[in-house]
Amino acid sequence: MTQHVLIVDDTQINLVLFEALVKRLGTCQAHTFASSTEGLAWAQTQDSDLVIVDYMMPDLDGIAFIERLRATPGRESVPVLMITANDQKDVRYRALTAGATDFLTKPVDRVEFMARVTNLLALSDARRKLADRAAWLTEEVRKATHEIVQRERETVIRLSKAAEYRDPETGAHILRMAHYAKLIARELGLSEAEQELLLNAAPLHDIGKVGIADHILLKPGRLTADEFEIMKLHASYGYEILSDSASEILQAGASIALGHHEKFDGSGYPQGLRGEAIPIFSRIVAVADVFDALTSARPYKPAWTVEAALQHLRTQSGSHFDPRCVAAFLASTAEAQEIRERFADDDWPSLLAPL
Repeated sequence: MTQHVLIVDDTQINLVLFEALVKRLGTCQAHTFASSTEGLAWAQTQDSDLVIVDYMMPDLDGIAFIERLRATPGRESVPVLMITANDQKDVRYRALTAGATDFLTKPVDRVEFMARVTNLLALSDARRKLADRAAWLTEEVRKATHEIVQRERETVIRLSKAAEYRDPETGAHILRMAHYAKLIARELGLSEAEQELLLNAAPLHDIGKVGIADHILLKPGRLTADEFEIMKLHASYGYEILSDSASEILQAGASIALGHHEKFDGSGYPQGLRGEAIPIFSRIVAVADVFDALTSARPYKPAWTVEAALQHLRTQSGSHFDPRCVAAFLASTAEAQEIRERFADDDWPSLLAPL
């Protein structure tokens, strides 16, 4: 592998000498500059394995050169060999503070030059291999983590599906509303990590329905007041099922399950929370869940049109829904339509395939 050595010295004879010595190593390519500013510009845009820089130069002296090089992202650890006069100890101290790695004194001894350059190139090679190893390890950890998350996500989807089997809603519903929720989170400026967490946890919003008796859960007509009080318990049941887990996804799912029926004006359940006291994930899922429920056909109702459902969100903004979440969803209706089409059926194997 060719190693690149940058040589910056305003004396031409030194450039010629140092370049010749570097080439003796056989695996090195020298890049020479008589101008310190031009040499710095090269060093800031090109990778080098070693920088050899003189101290006494016009424009930028060696210390200023090193300071600017070290301030450049990705150039913090490139070995720098600085050439100084023998009696310039104060300069060496300042150069060390600036980030110099090693020194050569004038007049330069060829044997010492070759030894120091060889050592610093070996250091650079070790640094590069360590960086490559760290990058490899990072990628392996990413792959392993991704596989774990994917398995956990599939488990969440299948667990959610178990709850949906006891409800007239479809498996496609939990995927559509989860993707709607991610759209809203993105528009609100949540981080990518938060968006992914919400996408993975949102399907658990109704997991507590497994605790509701069939004669209430599957009742085709309107629930009585007493029956509705029992139905409302599914929010707390979902929280109890999930909250003790060590999984970040299940913990988020617990919070969503508990809070997705809260209303922005405080009239929701089970805690009657108001405004931003309702967790943001729950506020987001409330919009996503209601929109998909309204636009989906059920045994007890026909599907609303998209425009009618959107108008409902607008009407209920500030009362049922967080206005910011509604505005975020309205800003991404084109992508929401793509999600509706993507998860339009309930062919469970095909729906699980993207996971």
